[in-house]
Amino acid sequence: MSVSGFVARGYEPVREVFSKLVEEGRETGAGLSIWAGGKEVVGLSGGWADTARSAPWRGDTLVHTYSTSKPFAALTALTAVADGALELDEPVGNHWKEFASHGKERTTLRHILTHRAGFPGFPAAAGSLDLLDDAGLRHLLATSPAESPPGTVTAEHALTYGHLIDGVLRAATGRSLGEVFAETVRPALGFDAHFGVPDGDLDRVAELEYGLPGGPDHYVNEVYPSYRRALAVPTGAMELARLNSTAWRQAVFGAANLHASATALAGFYATLTDADGPVRRLLGRELHEEYLKTQVCGHDQTVGVTVNWTLGFLRTDSFVGLGGLGGSAAWWSFLNDHAVGYVTRRLHDHARVGELAAVLGDNLNTEVTCG
Repeated sequence: MSVSGFVARGYEPVREVFSKLVEEGRETGAGLSIWAGGKEVVGLSGGWADTARSAPWRGDTLVHTYSTSKPFAALTALTAVADGALELDEPVGNHWKEFASHGKERTTLRHILTHRAGFPGFPAAAGSLDLLDDAGLRHLLATSPAESPPGTVTAEHALTYGHLIDGVLRAATGRSLGEVFAETVRPALGFDAHFGVPDGDLDRVAELEYGLPGGPDHYVNEVYPSYRRALAVPTGAMELARLNSTAWRQAVFGAANLHASATALAGFYATLTDADGPVRRLLGRELHEEYLKTQVCGHDQTVGVTVNWTLGFLRTDSFVGLGGLGGSAAWWSFLNDHAVGYVTRRLHDHARVGELAAVLGDNLNTEVTCG
């Protein structure tokens, strides 16, 4: 396997680390992009985009990114707030009437976006539903009691996040999460990423593979044991046959299935905090500040440590961003004023991106102390 692409002067150690990951087989297909000073200063591709090892990874290769998706689902919801169709602190049941039941009457969009709506996983009844039964899963969330009262427990809504947002958007705007993202968010950002990959871009999507021999059970038990219950139902969210299917790539599963390139993610984060950037223009000053600032600090029962959640991101004094199961991640570094996007098709832990962050001088430790 080979590495292609470029690094600006001063970033040669980044190429060395990335190349070593590929040479050692710890990475079988990945892209890395770094932006600083308004331009891309690192653009590297390594390994293959397919399991047959016949298609080299390219700069425009797209790949499924798990929870790296969540800030973009959140941003999609916030555009409806910016348009006046929703408010952050009104009960979402004012719009999504079916949801206003079983103690959920006071649940707000802010609760949903900060993982405090009481649905860290789908109810057990989702075990009888298909992973892509979008309407069925939304209906189940609407008609089931939450695990905890709104605003009382912080626990990343690993699979439910997008369906909750989608239900609220459909009720308030008449448009789905996928439609709002495609028609409003993507054009405003000029963003090469998709909830629902169009036919013409399917040939750019990389095939996922596991970096551990035992498949999804071995992977979750060894790498992400605290997520086991959140990923349990509906079945299929960790199954390669489903994740590599055209049906999954073209579906909208807002919590987890943004398909993106490294350059797209890093380019987004490069302007995320800008006072005159595309996100500020999309949301307006006050809502842009709300999007980025810490909303909740506490022990997250899914993540397993104490974290700061914004309306979509994890944030510390060092960075704002989010990674996903499998190893993809993207962030803005407050320490070094650069943006990084790393995407991979080899599902393993975040040690790879941790090594790249270390050589950049970034601190990606998500655990914080509240106070």
